[in-house]
Amino acid sequence: MGAALARALYRRGDELVLLARNDDRAGDLAAEYPGSRTVVADLADPAGLAETLLKQGMPETVDSLVHLAAVVDLGTVGQLGTQMWRRMMDVNLLAPAELTRLCLPALRTNRGHVVFVNSTAGLAAHRERSAYAASKFGLRALADALRAEERGAGVCVTSVYPGRTATPGLVKVNDYEGREFRPDDYIAPESVATTILTALDLPRDAEVTDLTVRPGP
Repeated sequence: MGAALARALYRRGDELVLLARNDDRAGDLAAEYPGSRTVVADLADPAGLAETLLKQGMPETVDSLVHLAAVVDLGTVGQLGTQMWRRMMDVNLLAPAELTRLCLPALRTNRGHVVFVNSTAGLAAHRERSAYAASKFGLRALADALRAEERGAGVCVTSVYPGRTATPGLVKVNDYEGREFRPDDYIAPESVATTILTALDLPRDAEVTDLTVRPGP
């Protein structure tokens, strides 16, 4: 989904700041999106994000901040240990909270927009998804609270809840469930990117707060 959104934004001429997990990935992104800026940070270490990003320089103004990264591990409550819980909470919830905190001054300056790409697991929890769903329920609460807090500053906040989308993460889920992965059975990442752009491009007399995207018939 992140790659699909970056391609769409780049094609239309938006100025991109892309977060990469390591230097090699940053090099790949710089080559794929010439003229864009890359920063390197580990979302699995939310406590280290401030020092890491401040060293690389934070932008003075931000039009939009889109949170797309996520990890998923499946298993029953009886199977999932604290390490798995911590990993999903760090990447799926604490890292977006910290990144948002760090970018808020720049977002306020530009009356910007924060988009949290959540999951339908953030709306209803099902068996063997306790930790993942808990992180996504928390992300929903983060978005709702942020919207209430920053409305006076002119910052918009949108949560997008995609259903099953044809991504590498879904391949992992299907393998766990013993299902064959057929991309055409699921939402295309480009469709989720279009949904995000719809929210970002809406005139400022209105705000999309929550969007649910499910596979078509």
